[in-house]
Order: sequence, then structure tokens, then C-alpha cells
Amino acid sequence: MLKFVFTLLLTSICACAQAAEPLRFASNANNPPFEFLTAENQLVGFDIDLAKALCDRMQKQCIFTNNTFERLLPSLKFRRYDAIISGLDITDERKKTVEFTQPYFMNSGTLVARAGLYSNIEQLKGKRIGIGAETTQQAYLMTAWPEIITVAYDNYQNALLDIRNGRLDGIFGDTLAVKELLKTNPHLAKVGDPITDSRFFGSGLGIAVRKGNTELRDSLNQALQSLKDDGTLEKLRQRWFGAAA
Repeated sequence: MLKFVFTLLLTSICACAQAAEPLRFASNANNPPFEFLTAENQLVGFDIDLAKALCDRMQKQCIFTNNTFERLLPSLKFRRYDAIISGLDITDERKKTVEFTQPYFMNSGTLVARAGLYSNIEQLKGKRIGIGAETTQQAYLMTAWPEIITVAYDNYQNALLDIRNGRLDGIFGDTLAVKELLKTNPHLAKVGDPITDSRFFGSGLGIAVRKGNTELRDSLNQALQSLKDDGTLEKLRQRWFGAAA
């Protein structure tokens, strides 16, 4: 009897300790409205609110790390954090190295350039287009449009500065992030329709965890499904994207 009680107590202690462990998320805070820094250097955005809602359902504390996009996946492998939530497209190539949750948002990419100069992507051959390093947009242009010169940037601000100074012809980013840029940069305009090629944009945005960490993936999926079922995810979409979602 004492052995049974001790075993039950030990199991309860282990379960409580596991629940008490914080869930460490990483993002690249250069993709508004998904994730960005406020003037007070606070990490905010749709992905951040979604992560907090997931932590609440899982009864865990959220901890966030801001990292450059190209370092997100390598640092996950080396256990710098537990999961990535950063507008990450679920692609076959990425699934070779990480586990993904179910999709939580359908993504696309949009090109913008100086207004009045270009009406379709064909006209951008030989032009310099800014993209984020190691992003879906970079992979798409380098494969589907190798005649377009891609220039990698850590943030949109530097790319915008180079457009103003004539060193760059356009920017290719997530559609909703690009729409944010257009609000404050009237000298830019969309070029063509949003791009949704599933070979590159995959099946939507997902949360990545280390390969083999199916326990965390399944826990996140359960929490994510509950947010979908009770309308919380839709409320977050409306808050951050409005009718654009």
C-alpha cells in the first residue's frame, strides 16, 4: 500500500513539474502584423498572441526569444528554445528537419515595387528584389524566377531605405506584412496577384518543434484545435488582420 501511495505521489510530482516548465518560443520580430517590436521593445503580434493563448490552454508560462529568421531552425535543433512561431510555412523541405503542428493560417506572398513602373512579375527580370534570408520568398524567386536578382535583408526598414536610394527595385514578403508596408509607403504598389504556389508556401503556417518531439507537437495541436473550436483563433485573426484574413 505504501509503495502504491509513493508511486502515485511521485507520478503526480513529475506531472506537476512538467506542467510548470515554461514553453520557450522563438520568433523573428520583423514580420508585422505576425510579430514585431513596439517602440518600447515589446514583442507583439498575431503569432505572439496565439502563442500566449496556447500556453494558457496548456497551463504553461510563455517565454519568447527574438532571433534572425535564418537562425531560427538551427537554434531549435540545438535546443535554444522549444518551438518556433514566426510565420513559418509548412513545406516538405522543412518537414525533413522539424515537426510541424496543424496549420493555423493560410499564407501567400506579394511583390511590391515603386508605383507605376511594373504591372507583372515578368517585368522584374534583371531587377533587384529584397527578401528575407532563408525565407519561402527567397526559395520561390531563386527557383521559379532565377532571372530576378534576390538581395537578402534582416529587416524591411533597410530594404525600404535602399528602394528610396535607388539600390533596390522591390520587396517580396508575406502578403499581410507587405500590406502593412503599403500603408506607410505610398510610393510603392503591388506587382501582380498574391503568390500561393504550394511547392513553396506549403499547406499554411505552422509551429515547428524539434524532430521527434511528437509529445510537444501533439500537445500544441490539442491546444490549437481547442482555440479553433471555441472561436478564439478567429477572434485573434479579426483583431490583427480584420477583413484581410
